[in-house]
Amino acid sequence: MALYRKKAEKLQDSINESILKRMPDSEAFSFAGFDEQEVERSGYSNYSYWRSTLHMFLKNKVAVFLTLIVFLILLFTFIQPYLPNQIDPFLVNNDPKTGLPFRNVKPNDVFWLGTNSIGQDLWANLWSGTRTSLFIGISVACIEAFVGIVVGVLWGYVRKLDFLLTELYNVMDNIPTTIVLILVSYILKPGIYTIILALCLQGWIGMALFIRNQIIIIRDREYNLASRCLGTRTYKIIQKNLIPYLISVIMLRMALTIPAAIGSEVFITYIGLGLPATIPSLGNLINVGRQLMMSPDLRYQLIYPTIILSIVTVSFYVIGNAFSDAADPKNHI
Repeated sequence: MALYRKKAEKLQDSINESILKRMPDSEAFSFAGFDEQEVERSGYSNYSYWRSTLHMFLKNKVAVFLTLIVFLILLFTFIQPYLPNQIDPFLVNNDPKTGLPFRNVKPNDVFWLGTNSIGQDLWANLWSGTRTSLFIGISVACIEAFVGIVVGVLWGYVRKLDFLLTELYNVMDNIPTTIVLILVSYILKPGIYTIILALCLQGWIGMALFIRNQIIIIRDREYNLASRCLGTRTYKIIQKNLIPYLISVIMLRMALTIPAAIGSEVFITYIGLGLPATIPSLGNLINVGRQLMMSPDLRYQLIYPTIILSIVTVSFYVIGNAFSDAADPKNHI
C-alpha cells in the first residue's frame, strides 16, 4: 500500500508541475470593477412582440410581395380618379359624329380596357368597382372581428353567459346564410350598407365560436388563476392575458373574411339581389361579363374583373396565413 501511495503522490506532483508551467503570468490577470448599470443592462431583454412578428413576416418573401401588390391596388383605386385623362365611370360616352354611345368598344388609346354595353369606360368602372368591393370586404371584416371578439371573449370567460350564448348560436347557425342575404336584400333598399349589414348578421358567429373555444383552453391556466387570486378585474385579465394570445388567429380570420365578403357580394349580385347597376362593383362587372362570356369579342369584360378578384382573394389568403404564423410567439426567436 505504501508503494502505491508514493507512486500516486509522484503522479500528482508531476501533474501539478505541468499545470503550473502552462499557467500564464499572474500579471496578465486583474480584477474587474463592479458597475451596477452594467449589471442591470445584462438582465434586460430587448424583446418586442411586434418587432419579432414583423421580422418573421418579412422572411416570407411571397407574402411580402403579395402585401405590396394589395397595397398598390388599394392605393391606385383612390388615386385613379385624380390621374390625367381619366373618364368618369358613370359617364356614357357618345360618338360625336353619330350621337350614339360607344357600345362594347374594344380596348384602344382612349378607352384603355374598352367600354361596356352602354358606353361606359371599363377602365374607370374596374377601379371604381374594386374600390367598392374592397370597402365592403374591409368593413365586414372589421365589424365581424369586433363583434366576434367581444361576444367570444364573454362567451368563453363568463360562465354564466355560456348557456344563453350557446342557444343563440344554435339558433342563428341553423339559419342558412343565403336566406338571410336574400331576405335582407328584399326588405332593405339595395346599397353598399345593406350588403354590409346582410353579411355581418351571421358573419360574427364563426369568429365568436372560434374565440370562445380558444378562451376556454387558456382561461384556467396558472397565470390567469394567479391574476384572479390577486383581485385583478375581469376586463384587465381579458385585455392583458387573453386577447394578446389570440392576435394571430384573429388576424388570420380577418384576412380570410375580406375575400369571403367580396365573394359573397359577387354571389348576391349574380342572383340579382346585389348592388344596383348604378354602383360599380366587382360583382356587377363579373355579372355583366358572365352574360357576354359566349361572345369571343366581348370576353374581355369578364376577364379583367376576374383577374382583380383572383389577385385579391389569393393575396389575402396567403397574407393571412403568413401573418398568423409570424404572430405566433412560439415562432419567435
